[in-house]
Amino acid sequence: MKKNLNNRGFTLIELMVVIVILGILAGLIVPRIMSRPEEARQAKARIQIESLETALKLYNLDNGSYPSTEQGLQALVEPPEVGNLPVKWREGGYLEKGKVPTDPWDNDYVYLCPGTYGDYDIISYGADGEPGGEEKNRDITNWD
Repeated sequence: MKKNLNNRGFTLIELMVVIVILGILAGLIVPRIMSRPEEARQAKARIQIESLETALKLYNLDNGSYPSTEQGLQALVEPPEVGNLPVKWREGGYLEKGKVPTDPWDNDYVYLCPGTYGDYDIISYGADGEPGGEEKNRDITNWD
């Protein structure tokens, strides 16, 4: 029986080359990945705002108007007790989880009705929680 003599492992040099290549790739890729969490938070805020818009449209269809600024987004989960009271408020509310979400930075969304840019405005002030800002502190709104 003839044994196969071509069964060799990797040499030390080959392993070192692979490790260097992986190091270079990690150096190029890791900085790009590290900025992704902030982009994900901004995308989540946009999705939540769209969900709130859908719930507000359903509220408007049932009641003929949007909740006032005073009633706020809380009117989507429990019947308002102030202002123009809804006639046909939907039992169980208009949001699936039965509570108004906070933005990805754990701040409340700002709701204005009537809005400056439409029937209503919904705003997340971004990571800093303050109006204005750029990049991670940029405001996310329903009119952009």
